[in-house]
Amino acid sequence: MLIVPRAKSDGGGTITFTLAHGAARQICRLTTTFQTDKQAFSYLHKYRTEFEQIARARLASGELEDGIVVLSML
Repeated sequence: MLIVPRAKSDGGGTITFTLAHGAARQICRLTTTFQTDKQAFSYLHKYRTEFEQIARARLASGELEDGIVVLSML
């Protein structure tokens, strides 16, 4: 699995991205406390591996909200 970089920012520190596994894609949402998109995307990139592992675990256990893996800052 890998995180496809940059999908979009919903503003208010929320970033939406996709987690890829072969041909399948899973939407993930990361909520941060950052004020700018640049800061939030930089944070996501810095901790990419950790978020990928957390998202994978939540997906495997079925922890989805409306079909989306919801994550928050580490």
